[in-house]
Amino acid sequence: MTTILVTGGTGVLGRLVTERLRADGHEVRVLSRNSRPYAVDLREGGSALDAAVAGVDTVVHCASTPRGGDERAAAHLIDAARRAGVGHLVYISIVGVDRVPFGYYRSKLAVERLVERSGLGWTTLRATQFHDLLVRVLGSLAKLPVMPLPAGVSDQPIEVAEVAERLAGLAVGPPAGRVEDMGGPEVRSFESLARAYLAATGRRRALVRVPLWGAAYRAFRAGGHLTPERAVGRGTFEAYLDGHVRQRGAAPKP
Repeated sequence: MTTILVTGGTGVLGRLVTERLRADGHEVRVLSRNSRPYAVDLREGGSALDAAVAGVDTVVHCASTPRGGDERAAAHLIDAARRAGVGHLVYISIVGVDRVPFGYYRSKLAVERLVERSGLGWTTLRATQFHDLLVRVLGSLAKLPVMPLPAGVSDQPIEVAEVAERLAGLAVGPPAGRVEDMGGPEVRSFESLARAYLAATGRRRALVRVPLWGAAYRAFRAGGHLTPERAVGRGTFEAYLDGHVRQRGAAPKP
């Protein structure tokens, strides 16, 4: 039996990774800022982090935030893992972090580099955006009477449970370096995804394509965040909406 630490283990992805590993009989420690007995703020590090990694064989690093601090958190985690003699560090990243000059993507790429240079056995998996993130974005945009969408941008959302399954498999295997990306089953225009979301939630909104500016927008328009050649996901966006939106009841029509 392997002892595995999952950082961000109470989050959308980390929770599913934890469940899968425990179902397979592994001892799993869940690290997050509020999850005892391993309540740790990775940005601060310290003795609590050392206690969390002590005796661990593998760390699955899912903790991340677009609000900043990922590089500092990863540096603390890597230092603690080295001291504890951890044999394998598994990191989840995002498709396109090396092609899209977006702030959060740059941070994820920097963490990839820290992992690669850590001296630990390592594995990095990049995945496209999860269905639930896209639903949160569309839900926020749909609060307006007119729904603005970034003109010319597509997405390739993937089911988070499939990524969790892949991460769990990588965690119990040997270090593999940068493994093949995981993309959702379909590359879809934002307009088609928005229409599917509106239909599932019972809303009616006029869609307005808004041209944006900057290098990041140009890279998104060019598909830098997509991996159509690795469209290995099985769950479609409509299937996610059926299981997670419609089952809770459609939003009231305006």
